[in-house]
Amino acid sequence: MDLDQIRTFDRIAQDLSFTKAAATLNVTQATVSMRMRALEELLGVTLFNRGRKVTLTDQGMSFLPYARRMLSAAQEAREALRRAERGRVSLGCLRSLILPLITEPLLRFQDSYPNVDVLVEEGNHRDLTAMLRDRLVELAIVVWPNLDPLMPDIEPLLVMREEAPLVVAPEIADKLGDSFDLADLLELVPRVISLGWWQVEPDAAVALARRAQTFVDIPAGPARRLAIRGVATGPFIRSSVAEDLDAGRLVAVAPRDFAPLYRDVALVALSGATLERPMIRDFAAEIARECGAVGTVLENRLAAS
Repeated sequence: MDLDQIRTFDRIAQDLSFTKAAATLNVTQATVSMRMRALEELLGVTLFNRGRKVTLTDQGMSFLPYARRMLSAAQEAREALRRAERGRVSLGCLRSLILPLITEPLLRFQDSYPNVDVLVEEGNHRDLTAMLRDRLVELAIVVWPNLDPLMPDIEPLLVMREEAPLVVAPEIADKLGDSFDLADLLELVPRVISLGWWQVEPDAAVALARRAQTFVDIPAGPARRLAIRGVATGPFIRSSVAEDLDAGRLVAVAPRDFAPLYRDVALVALSGATLERPMIRDFAAEIARECGAVGTVLENRLAAS
């Protein structure tokens, strides 16, 4: 089965005529007939009823959507190869860091490489390590350390630490005052939110959930709304609520008996050889630059490359 056969089959299905298909494809009618005979022999079915009128058989109708998918996939592959000639970089990123960490580096990178295609995929840690494993992305920003048993050897190019403070609505913070315990907070806000920032919840986060009257595990968007309305609290990665903290819609609070929480993330690749491509190295450098503004850089191998 080759693309000429599939393309010819699709053309006949559109025109319901071997003659018109031959004219459109700029080949002889004999070539069209030969291609269809070869395709039908390969598939072991008859695709068309031939006579004064050409019609698709039931087998032909069943095969048509698959044929069109093959043609579409081939076209996508050609487009991908054309894009690769221009240059391409690909990154997988945790959903929570797309906006605060990737937007500005992407803009700066495209100022320097205006003709290079950039692919940014989002997902959770497991999604991203799978993308790396399947070579769908060249770089990824994942939770660190990596505990995925299927990808034990990914290399951290940079490790960043970010605070994950407990946040509450300002009216709750006013009632708490300057010095309070976790019990005081949970008396005012008995609902605790879990947002899955970590691969394994830290002990302090687990203890917080156990002491809560109500525990909810929901995405960051609705969780943030609950906190702003004053009906829930929980640890939020600082960059995910930075605008709310700056605007006073949320307040970071620190109970005396609650250990501060952090999340470490890493910019990773399958190997250091990934950075041998200048455009990949430059894109990674732009991300590293932004990491210094978003959190605290604990390790940076890019500085030595």
